[in-house]
Amino acid sequence: MKQDCPPAYYAEYLMLDKLLNCQHERSAQYGELAHEEMLFIIVHQAYELWFKQILHELDTIMAAFQHKYVAEKTISIAVSRLQRITEIQKLLIDQVRVLETMTALDFLDFRDYLQPASGFQSYQFRLIEIKLGLRPKGKDHQPPKDLSYTRLSEVHRALLVEAYKQPSMLNLLEKWLERTPFLQFEGFDFWENYRRAVENMLAQDRETIQKNPVLSDDVKLRELTEMDKTEASFAALFDEKQHQKLVAQGQRRISLKAMQAALLISLYRDEPILHLPFRLITLLVDIDELFTTWRHRHVLMAHRMIGSKIGSGGTSGIDYLKKAADRNRVFTDLFNISTFIIPRSDLPTLPDDYRKNLGFYYSEGPTKA
Repeated sequence: MKQDCPPAYYAEYLMLDKLLNCQHERSAQYGELAHEEMLFIIVHQAYELWFKQILHELDTIMAAFQHKYVAEKTISIAVSRLQRITEIQKLLIDQVRVLETMTALDFLDFRDYLQPASGFQSYQFRLIEIKLGLRPKGKDHQPPKDLSYTRLSEVHRALLVEAYKQPSMLNLLEKWLERTPFLQFEGFDFWENYRRAVENMLAQDRETIQKNPVLSDDVKLRELTEMDKTEASFAALFDEKQHQKLVAQGQRRISLKAMQAALLISLYRDEPILHLPFRLITLLVDIDELFTTWRHRHVLMAHRMIGSKIGSGGTSGIDYLKKAADRNRVFTDLFNISTFIIPRSDLPTLPDDYRKNLGFYYSEGPTKA
């Protein structure tokens, strides 16, 4: 509701005097002004502003998922805000193109003035990764002691340490999935029916490989070996001990119950009550994919700019960036759900009462004569 307040002035509301006075080229302070340094500063400041907005959206979503009950309306809001994050990520990727209008020779005009600063010292981006669920292997509540972490200021390290102590989006998603009320089917053994459908599908895949006249014996052996791994992965979907073994090996992160819930949502996503949960899961996959894309795009840009030189933060340069891009993924369990997707034609037919609940029929009230 509008309150009585003095008229707003555009420049004052956006604090443009302060904002536009935040670009100070170090090349001008310590040598000759490098024209391209202004672009470098503005692009990275824009990144930080978008990181702030991502954190703003993510924090509200995580706060809502802290509750033991998450209302349908809350899921709708979360989906909307996650979608906003993905649109921001697309802008982050596109900004690389702007930065690439600067050549390697242009960058060298001021690069030495930046050391040992590095984009990996962006504490906001590190916070985003931590809040999403990025963790050092086997250290869920301890920050890594890598170079970029140790070179953060004491204040910023403290922010990261505190973030590590809190449940991540991955943790909250796991608990939410575990509370899915449609995992048990009274009088209907869904998982046994699904298992049989899976076994038939895998048997057909194995037969296709074995009878393919185009494949050599070596290729067939390699393909059949991959089939063995796929079958083992499926087996873990029905066996708690095998699932825990994969968790211990770092191949899975969420519980078996959460995994089964995510699969069920994905298989029956066309049912009205599962549509929003499916969109939420899909958007988290999108966020992971877009950050991975952004990291790889940054690797290519850095390669153009510095070649095989060391990074400004003292890292091994391109090799460091490549490894970080490949390992810094959070929602791999959700990516792997597609492994367990079977054709719609093979899906177990749900009982009428169960399907009725999935269609929101229970909320319509009694039918009037």
